[in-house]
Amino acid sequence: MKKRILTGDRPTGRLHLGHYVGTLKNRINLQNEYETFIILADLHTLTTKPEKEAIQKIESNVRDLMLDYLSVGIDPKKVVFYRQSHVPEVAYLYLLFSMLVTKPRLERMPTLKEVMRDLKIENASLGLLSYPVLQAADILMVRANLVPVGKDQESHIELTREIAQKFNQMYSKVFPEPEALIGNESATLVGTCGKAKMSKSLGNCIYLSDSPDEVKKKVMGMYTDPNRIHGDEPGKVEGNPVFIYHDIFNPDKDEVADLKLRYKAGNIKDIEVKEKLAIAINNFLDPIRKKRAEFEKDPELITEILEEGNKKARAEAQETLKLAKEAMGLTS
Repeated sequence: MKKRILTGDRPTGRLHLGHYVGTLKNRINLQNEYETFIILADLHTLTTKPEKEAIQKIESNVRDLMLDYLSVGIDPKKVVFYRQSHVPEVAYLYLLFSMLVTKPRLERMPTLKEVMRDLKIENASLGLLSYPVLQAADILMVRANLVPVGKDQESHIELTREIAQKFNQMYSKVFPEPEALIGNESATLVGTCGKAKMSKSLGNCIYLSDSPDEVKKKVMGMYTDPNRIHGDEPGKVEGNPVFIYHDIFNPDKDEVADLKLRYKAGNIKDIEVKEKLAIAINNFLDPIRKKRAEFEKDPELITEILEEGNKKARAEAQETLKLAKEAMGLTS
């Protein structure tokens, strides 16, 4: 019997190359090895964007997210896609779990501090403070055994394990104690600015759905070696975003090696290196864009996939909640 995993994203906009390197590439492989649930965590978006204007964008963001998933090769025949808000049982489970976690424990979560710092939030709302508990409910609702996460999210899985352990000890064994499936720590992609990882909020992204012209424009404006003023000066390859991208997206390794040698020797201008990178990235994205265009021709496809996935996820949730309530003696 295959082990079960839960993974997913908040529907906050289109996915970019950083998502592909960091998570999507891994999910394409995992779908063949595990029983996979992919959550479109729309309720989680409210923790940092509760404004009505942001909420009104969720529907279109869900569609964009699904198009990106399907276009890169995540197969709805192999995974269960579902929307968090369409499985109301998770809110009940979240309430039960909130009785098992203290406020100081949540305040120690390192990711909370990072979010508050990055978004300049002085006082966390109850929803933001307790979102790791909702995340635990998401994971344990489908009784996942494994959760693919980056090293920075490992603390969330630790909390989920604590909740599962405490529930099982207080009542009876209902929940597995999920393990974190830690991804490659180097699997992050620096943004086109060269100063931080690729992020929608920083505007340093190349999106999976960008047109060839948009890709070229962004690549031509990329950060390179700041100490190299002229093309006849030796340049630094290590840590240079343009060459980081070449290593990942340019399959012609001989060309990449030649570009590096010439760059180090000062025998090539940045413009040529960037033009070849734009070609490589567009070659990489072409089949993804073509698949996206095909999926966009069938406007009902995403609705049908999510309706089917919502039913499957809700059936799991109802069974899990039934077991939890029976263990607690909350039946009547």
